Amino acid sequence: MEQFIQQVATGLATGSIYALLALAVVLIYRSTEVVNFAQGEMAMLTTFIAWTFLTSMNYWLAFFLAVLVALFIGALLERVLLRPVEEGPVLNPIIVTLGLFTALNSVVLWRYGGDPKPFPKVPFFEGGPFSVGAVAISRANIGVFCAAVVIMVALYLFFTYTKVGLAMRATALNRGASRLVGIRVGQMLTLGWALSAAVGAVAGMLAAPIVALSTNMMFGLILFAFAAAVLGGLTSPLGAILGGLTLGVVQNLAATYNPTESSVDLAIAFLIIVVVLVIRPTGLLGKRAVRRV
Repeated sequence: MEQFIQQVATGLATGSIYALLALAVVLIYRSTEVVNFAQGEMAMLTTFIAWTFLTSMNYWLAFFLAVLVALFIGALLERVLLRPVEEGPVLNPIIVTLGLFTALNSVVLWRYGGDPKPFPKVPFFEGGPFSVGAVAISRANIGVFCAAVVIMVALYLFFTYTKVGLAMRATALNRGASRLVGIRVGQMLTLGWALSAAVGAVAGMLAAPIVALSTNMMFGLILFAFAAAVLGGLTSPLGAILGGLTLGVVQNLAATYNPTESSVDLAIAFLIIVVVLVIRPTGLLGKRAVRRV
C-alpha cells in the first residue's frame, strides 16, 4: 500500500508538468482552433533563455524575466507567422507550427549545442524528502505539484473574474459575435498565444531539473501533454489538467508494476486514451459543437 501511495504521489508531480503543457495547448486551440506542434520547442527555447539568465542573476529574477520573454515570443509568433495564415485552409497553420518546431530546435541546437546542461531546482524545493509513515515524498515533487496548482488556480480566476479573461473566452466561443460587442479579437488571439507560451515556459523550467536541459528534453513531455489534452478535451482547460494528472499517475503505476517492459507505461497510457475517445470522442470534459446548417 505504501508503494502504491508513493507512486501516485510521484505520478501527480509528473502529471502536473503534463497538465501545464496540455493547458498551454488548449489555450491556443480554444482561441484559434490550431494545434500548436511547436509548443514543446517554445518551452524548451525559453528554458534555455532562463538558463542563460541564471549565469548572471538570481533564480527568481531569471525565472520572471524568462516568463516575460516567453510572453513576448508567443505574441510575436502569433502576429508574424500565424495571423497571415489563420483565415486560409486548415492545414496551413499546422504546417507553420511544424516548421516552427524544426526551426526552434535547430536554432537552439546551433546556439547551445547538443550536450545536456544542469538546471538548478527551485530554491524552495531543495532539501530532504517529507516522510509520512513509510511514504517519502521529495520536496521537488511537492514543489512541482504546488506550483502547477497555483498556476491553474490563477488562470481559473483570470478567465472567470477579469474582463480580459472573459473577453478571451468570448472570442474562443464566437469571434463574429465578439467583434459585434466591441471585443478586439486580434488582441485576444495574440494574448492567448502569449499566455500559452508563458505557461509552457514555466512547465519547461519545472521539468528541466528532472529531465536535464537539452534540445530534446520536451519530446516525451509534449507527447504526453498532447495526449492529456485530447483525453481531457481540446476545448476544456479543466479537462487538460485532469488528463495530465491521470496520465502521470497511470504512467508511473504502469512502470512500477511492470518493470520488465520499459515501454508499457506509454502503451497503457495511450490505450486509455483510445478507449475514452471511442466512448466519448470529445474527451472527458470536451463539449460537442452543434451547428445549424
